[in-house]
Amino acid sequence: MDVVVDDRLPVREGKLMFVRSEQRNEFWAPLLEKAYAKLHGSYEVMRGGHMNEAFVDFTGGVGEVLYLRQNSMGLFSALRHALAKESLVGATALSDRGEYRTEEGLVKGHAYSITGTHKVFLGFTKVRLLRLRNPWGCVEWTGAWSDSCPRWDTLPTECRDALLVKKEDGEFWMELRDFLLHFDTVQICSLSPEVLGPSPEGGGWHVHTFQGRWVRGFNSGGSQPNAETFWTNPQFRLTLLEPDEEDDEDEEGPWGGWGAAGARGPARGGRTPKCTVLLSLIQRNRRRLRAKGLTYLTVGFHVFQIPEELLGLWDSPRSHALLPRLLRADRSPLSARRDVTRRCCLRPGHYLVVPSTAHAGDEADFTLRVFSERRHTAVEIDDVISADLQSLQGPYLPLELGLEQLFQELAGEEEELNASQLQALLSIALEPARAHTSTPREIGLRTCEQLLQCFGHGQSLALHHFQQLWGYLLEWQAIFNKFDEDTSGTMNSYELRLALNAAGFHLNNQLTQTLTSRYRDSRLRVDFERFVSCVAHLTCIFCHCSQHLDGGEGVICLTHRQWMEVATFS
Repeated sequence: MDVVVDDRLPVREGKLMFVRSEQRNEFWAPLLEKAYAKLHGSYEVMRGGHMNEAFVDFTGGVGEVLYLRQNSMGLFSALRHALAKESLVGATALSDRGEYRTEEGLVKGHAYSITGTHKVFLGFTKVRLLRLRNPWGCVEWTGAWSDSCPRWDTLPTECRDALLVKKEDGEFWMELRDFLLHFDTVQICSLSPEVLGPSPEGGGWHVHTFQGRWVRGFNSGGSQPNAETFWTNPQFRLTLLEPDEEDDEDEEGPWGGWGAAGARGPARGGRTPKCTVLLSLIQRNRRRLRAKGLTYLTVGFHVFQIPEELLGLWDSPRSHALLPRLLRADRSPLSARRDVTRRCCLRPGHYLVVPSTAHAGDEADFTLRVFSERRHTAVEIDDVISADLQSLQGPYLPLELGLEQLFQELAGEEEELNASQLQALLSIALEPARAHTSTPREIGLRTCEQLLQCFGHGQSLALHHFQQLWGYLLEWQAIFNKFDEDTSGTMNSYELRLALNAAGFHLNNQLTQTLTSRYRDSRLRVDFERFVSCVAHLTCIFCHCSQHLDGGEGVICLTHRQWMEVATFS
């Protein structure tokens, strides 16, 4: 995003209040900080947060957090490969009382950069070293392998001169085991191809990015796979076909699978081939809502394996029945952070990624990104807009004698019904359906006017037109009853897509979301009248537009007059 700022910067007693350089004529950093603050609404909302938020915002990369207390196996290999790919790597020593300096020269509650790794030998003992940097440019580690540590004297001169810089510049070396004692988390930001350029060292990334939104009553189905609304969450199909290359590193752990330039090729020795993929879920535009008292939602995602036999059957409505049959391959933790990222090691195959909020009904914008070293494909599960035009012709059912007589009695000499007369006729004709519900199924005057537009002459309805309409109403009523499971006279708005699908319509996510928002009530329910109005609109638009289809490409060409005719239905 482009952000325009002037050079008026906040100061106190003539000194910059926030980011500042030791060089008093260097202003790019506070200007960039001001633009970042303006983007989010104020300096205040930027106070606190996680290192990876800044990493991701300023690079467009994908960030992940490694919690060191759980397991250290594979960490050195992960850091080495991350740095080889020019990833940004930071470490944090957590604190419950702000920043303070320890006896060993470290600052608790402070963020450090990890800038290098190296293995040296003390006799027959292999030592893994990490190079860290304090962004203050001073205050360094004073323990083993610090600048003044005598252990450096035991190394060959050539090795010592290549690694050691005796200078108070904030950069220092420390052994991996000491690092694990003093630091709690490592945060890695893998850079995107746009930042790395065409031929990055250590190999590049293959990336897919999806933008979406959880909407209450439509696709905010919560995080419990056994919940009735879970299937409504956004879904993305991920295909992994190329396994990782085997790593030379002699350690394994939860952060393995980074791969490395010059590795030996596919896994050997009977090991199951695995594909490493980074999945990143970001809540967009939430930090700026801090001023309104809103914080990050608790979000996460599930990864399910799709068997080959189900692959060709998968679409949004069918997932209602098929999703409970899938095996879960992985899942992220549910977290109230802006970025939730997980490194998944999966067998080659097809997978379904389902991002969700912890609680059904929560609303937020999100970005889902897929990073992998090997090629993959990823698509959002969505339907192509279409309709079964043959079924939309409606059943031709002869009217019962009593209903035909009632029509003629209300129509009188005009032999056609207006909107109020149609309303009276339907209130009597639909009477039997009321006995099976706890609320009446009335069709309002405005909906009757719409039905006249769709099935009549615009202002009136002849007997043969009513006969067609009545066939539709009986069919729609049967579909509605199927989804009105508690006979309350309403259906859950989450099930509107299933009901429309049963009526012969295949709609994409965007159109279904629009219809759901338009026809649901404040309780996320859709009553019979709203359902009739929605299906009548769709029926008339599809039937009318099908007359103008040219070449079967799903594109119609209309004159202005024809467009106005279609517009009367919407």
